[in-house]
Amino acid sequence: MEDAHFSLAVRELVKSYGALRAVDGVSFDVASGEIFGLLGPNGAGKTSLLECALGLRQPDSGSVRIAGLDAAATRERIGAVLQSTALQDAITPREALELFGAFYSRAIPAEGLLERFGLVEKSAARFETLSGGERQRLALALALVNDPAFLFLDEPTAGLDPQVRRQFHECIRQFRAEGRSVLLTTHYIEEAEALCDRIAILHRGRVVAIGTPAEMIARSDSRSDSHTRLIVRAARPPDSAALAALPGILGVSASGAEVSLQTRDAGPAIIEVVQYLARAGNDLLDLQVRKPSLEDLYLQLTAAA
Repeated sequence: MEDAHFSLAVRELVKSYGALRAVDGVSFDVASGEIFGLLGPNGAGKTSLLECALGLRQPDSGSVRIAGLDAAATRERIGAVLQSTALQDAITPREALELFGAFYSRAIPAEGLLERFGLVEKSAARFETLSGGERQRLALALALVNDPAFLFLDEPTAGLDPQVRRQFHECIRQFRAEGRSVLLTTHYIEEAEALCDRIAILHRGRVVAIGTPAEMIARSDSRSDSHTRLIVRAARPPDSAALAALPGILGVSASGAEVSLQTRDAGPAIIEVVQYLARAGNDLLDLQVRKPSLEDLYLQLTAAA
C-alpha cells in the first residue's frame, strides 16, 4: 500500500448520543498530502467525527475510508494526537516511545523522535514532571512512532503559549512537506487559516461551509450581511448621522472618537469620509480598512439557527 494513496473519504457520517445527533450526515474528502481543518464551536461534532474516523467510536451510519479501507485495516499507518495525553506518571519519554513502537511492525527509533521534538534532555524525566508543552511534543512524537501516512490532530495546540504553538505549526507543516495527510480540528481560526489547505466549518453536527481559506473569505465578502469596514479615529467625535448620509456608507457605529463604517467599495468611501472631516475641520488621526475575514464568516454561520 503506497503512502501517496493515503486519502480520507467521509460519506454521510451519522453519530448520535441518545437524542443528540452529534454528527449529522457529514461528507468530505481529504486528499493525499493535504492539511484539512475542521472548525466549529464546542459541541459542533468535531471530536465525535474524529473518533469515528479513528475507529474509536462506531458511527450509526455512513462510512469512513482511509486509502480505500476502513480504520481498522489502516491502523498501522495512521497516527493521532487527541485533546489530552495521559500516560503513567512514572514513565519517561524514552520508555513511552519504545513501548509504543513495540506495538507496530515498523517503528522509528526513539532517539530520532526525542531529538526531532526537543525531548533529549527530558528523555529520562518522569511524565508527571513534564510541562504542558513537553507533553504535547511527546504526544506528537508518539503519533509519529509508526511513521504514519495520515495524521489526526484533535486541537493539538489548545492551551499552549504562542511560542510552543508556533513550534507545533512548524511540525505540522513539516508533516505535509513529508507527504503526509493531516486532519486537524481547532478552535483557533487564525491557526486554520495559516495551516490548512482546505477547511470545513461544522455547526450542530453539519458541514455549513467548505473550501480553501481564500474561497471561504471570498464567500464572506459576497454575503449581503458582510461588508468592508472603515475604522476611523478623529480628533473629535464625528457626527454619526452625517457620516451615515455620505455616499457609499451602509452603516455606522461609534465608540467615542472611533467610528466603524460599513461599505461595499472602500476607495470612494474613504474619499468621502476624508473630505467630510476636512469640511468639518476635524483632524483624521487614523483610518483602517478591514475586509471581511474567515472569522466573520465563521461567526455568521455558527450564530445561525
